[in-house]
Amino acid sequence: MIKKYLLLPLLCLSLSLSAQSTRLWGNWITWGDQGNGTYQNPVIPSDFSDIDCIRVGNDFYAISSTFQYSPGMTLLHSKDLVNWAYCTNIVEDLTQIGPELSWQRMNRPAKGIWAGTLRYHNKRFYLFFGTPDEGYFMTSAPQAKGPWAPLTQLLDEPGWDDCTVLWDEDGQACFVGTHFADGYKTYQFKLSADGTRLDRASAVLINEGSGREASKLIKVGDWYYLIFSEHKNGIGRYVMAKRARSMWGPFNEERQLALASREANEPNQGGIILGPDNAWYFLTHHGSGDWSGRIVSLLPVTWVDEWPVPGTLTQEGLGTMQWSGKMPAKAAKKVKLNRSDDFKTATLGPQWQWHYQPRSDMFSLNERKGWLRLKAYRPLVANDVTKAGNTLTQRSFRTSSNTVTVKLDIAGMTPGQKAGLCHLSSQHAAIGLTKETDGCWLEYRKNSLIDRGIPVMQQTLWLRSTWGLDGLSQFHYSLDGQTFVPFGEPYQLVWGHYRGDRLGLYSFNDLEESGFVDVDYLTYD
Repeated sequence: MIKKYLLLPLLCLSLSLSAQSTRLWGNWITWGDQGNGTYQNPVIPSDFSDIDCIRVGNDFYAISSTFQYSPGMTLLHSKDLVNWAYCTNIVEDLTQIGPELSWQRMNRPAKGIWAGTLRYHNKRFYLFFGTPDEGYFMTSAPQAKGPWAPLTQLLDEPGWDDCTVLWDEDGQACFVGTHFADGYKTYQFKLSADGTRLDRASAVLINEGSGREASKLIKVGDWYYLIFSEHKNGIGRYVMAKRARSMWGPFNEERQLALASREANEPNQGGIILGPDNAWYFLTHHGSGDWSGRIVSLLPVTWVDEWPVPGTLTQEGLGTMQWSGKMPAKAAKKVKLNRSDDFKTATLGPQWQWHYQPRSDMFSLNERKGWLRLKAYRPLVANDVTKAGNTLTQRSFRTSSNTVTVKLDIAGMTPGQKAGLCHLSSQHAAIGLTKETDGCWLEYRKNSLIDRGIPVMQQTLWLRSTWGLDGLSQFHYSLDGQTFVPFGEPYQLVWGHYRGDRLGLYSFNDLEESGFVDVDYLTYD
């Protein structure tokens, strides 16, 4: 039976449609937990890319790559694999990785923290990840929320990505990493028992070519599985696996597990996990990014000849996209991913991340209680939101209705200062204010295009962005918090730098280090 599947012709890769997978991409009115014992994919319609998942007792934890955003590597928690809440962001200071991720340089678009692996060993949480320029890093913590230790660099070489780690029953640790800069060659390394030292000289080649990456090394029963993704031109990216009876191989048996499911934006990278119902699941991102990023779905896993096949099982024995399923468990308490913030806590909520490592003395949650103060300083490039330090961001969601409203106090703005609400990716747009010598003016920004609006002569202003499943945003402003007036042309949210669109609050000054704007709240409905 195994050999039959190994000899499947490549043509079967293109058979990416099934009765379960004819749903139009992005056209979901509902998602996640349906409240009736079922769930609909996606379970998270937002940019949680490069997902990995582990189970610790009755709890599930998942990580998501964060690139140049700080704090880095988002950690989520769930009891049922469908309803997720923020736990923390693990890497507090990105300059531990290198100075290019600082507000002084801002020189790592699409880089920074890439895919990682999350593990739990000897009552301790471990995170391993790579950056394409600086190499591999690790950190660990006694609890998921931390405190997480300062980063330890495992390999100081560029060109590596998508690592995974496994401890065997005897305490031996194995590290697997892909050298994408050298033909996507994947190697095994010996790792110290405490996870802090990688033996570079121990490298053994176990996989290569065809864009093979996204490795996850797991053990189920007597088998060690190397789960990974592969890409073929004209076909797409899909899930593959190798297996061996030993953690150190040889990984001679290989099988394709799933179709590319290109109509579902290629679900291909994630964690295979035993659920609370003792059934197996694949928590995966959809690898073909769009304006909503690489969103997350939960696919049931069927074991075929001791191979884990994710999604709906086809007649050819391969998995394909499945849009709905039975809830793995009934959560005792409904949780959600927080989005709104009234800034009444001493620290920012984990939904927030700065664009690059922030300048810590230029924002405050205590100078004016219940408000976020964003102080202004010069951007690296004049009048450019993407090169302005201390822009505070969070993920956008792809749902049928999205309304984001922010209330600003602009009394502290000084000439040369810009502040407002933006959408940020490889392109950007914003509604905001510009303070000039003749007063304060409303403005609409779209990349290098700037349109001036009405003069604003009052202290308080409300700004808003609305969009739906199509990702077409319309900005609005209000002088009273009740009546909102559209301003600026509609803006299509975009994908870029391996990221979906992000909301942002910005404040900078082209002339001098001067001025501030106070944010009372941001609501995201």
